[in-house]
Amino acid sequence: MTLQMDLPTLDDYPTRKSTEAALLYRRDPTVWGTAEEGPFTDSELQDHDRRGYTRLESLVGDAEVLDHRDELDRLVRDPGLREDERALVDPADGGIRSVFEVHRVSEAFEALVNDPRLVERARQILGSEVYVHQSRVDHRPGFGGGPLYWRSDFETWHAEDGMPRMRAVGFSVALTDEHSHNGALMVMPGSHRTYVSCLEPAEEDGHERAGTPDRGALTILAGRHGIDVLSAEAGDVTVFDSNCMYGAGANITPFARSNLFVVYNSVENVCEKPFSAAEPRPGFLASRDFTPAGG
Repeated sequence: MTLQMDLPTLDDYPTRKSTEAALLYRRDPTVWGTAEEGPFTDSELQDHDRRGYTRLESLVGDAEVLDHRDELDRLVRDPGLREDERALVDPADGGIRSVFEVHRVSEAFEALVNDPRLVERARQILGSEVYVHQSRVDHRPGFGGGPLYWRSDFETWHAEDGMPRMRAVGFSVALTDEHSHNGALMVMPGSHRTYVSCLEPAEEDGHERAGTPDRGALTILAGRHGIDVLSAEAGDVTVFDSNCMYGAGANITPFARSNLFVVYNSVENVCEKPFSAAEPRPGFLASRDFTPAGG
């Protein structure tokens, strides 16, 4: 593996184009807005810029969490949804594990995706109006759900969807308690400042074809930044920079883990032709509807 810190090329974030992995400098800000433009304080924005993620405790109330958990239960029990391309079905037991474009499937989740508590913070971090690049609910029942290997979402969105810049942010809303023992996310804080150029996409995992980071690159980043385990209580929200390196272990406990994940992209950063794929992914994975959220 080489350490290639600068590339004078039209594609500032090349990936899946070389025989060697590379670590590249990030060329975009993490925070595009200011404290005057939204609910985050200046100190909170600085922390987000430094770590690449922000924790928001109890942003969604207990009653709301229960309502959305009931809605998720309804979705995963819906036999008609199993035939929908937006549903990711576990071949082992036929259970629905994820529902993509969930804000188009469910009015309850549409309301949460467009909730000012999320949208205003996304606008503030990205410094513009935002649209929903992707939404999904993930349901991992007890004794279900394998590990999630390390990845940077931006690498996938850039390579597969044609997202030009690192001007997108993900919001994970915990619908159940998340602990280290039931597969809570792990993040390398500060890893968002380094772009990991990958060799090839992983084997298709459900609907995703995330690039697989080189083990040498992961070792360097983990040694430099460490690893945070993002335990959360139901109703907590975690805000991720698009280039954070994250992963998760398998859930072998009896305790379910479920969450809503929504990606907001700047309307000034709309997706173009994919940078490392023959054609873009379907719209339910990477929306081409750039209508601003929260309207």
